[in-house]
Amino acid sequence: MVVVANSTPLIALSRLGLFELLKEYFGEVAIPKEVYEEVVTRGGALFGAREVMSSKWIKIFVPGNRLAVDSLSVHLGKGEAEAIILAKEKDTLLIIDDKDGRTMAANLGVSVTGTVGLLKLAAEDGKVDLKKTLDELMASGFRLSKNEYKKIIGGN
Repeated sequence: MVVVANSTPLIALSRLGLFELLKEYFGEVAIPKEVYEEVVTRGGALFGAREVMSSKWIKIFVPGNRLAVDSLSVHLGKGEAEAIILAKEKDTLLIIDDKDGRTMAANLGVSVTGTVGLLKLAAEDGKVDLKKTLDELMASGFRLSKNEYKKIIGGN
């Protein structure tokens, strides 16, 4: 199954040392050119750059509908806009964390998940300790409300 990913999940999974979960669960990941630029070109030596550059299972695409990308870019970053339109064009799941981007994608009929959704799946499969991994993710600057955190780990 091919999925489309935005920058934040690629960076977050790299930071956690769990980048390969993408390959394990999806086989191939499509990213728009702008996401590649954000993570590799402008990201330089930051988390995710080396993995994205060297992973043969990550494919770079340019979305065809530039007008739609430009329209979404009024409200979202260019990488998010390209990721949403690419997922729409490929009719596939989009992995994106930004709330506004998720909302926009859903409004366009694109199925979405995020870093946390992928971590929950990995936890269900016994690959990660969800609480520990979420704590590491949040310690790295990932934003998650206390209420959302409690819901995810099964607290009240």
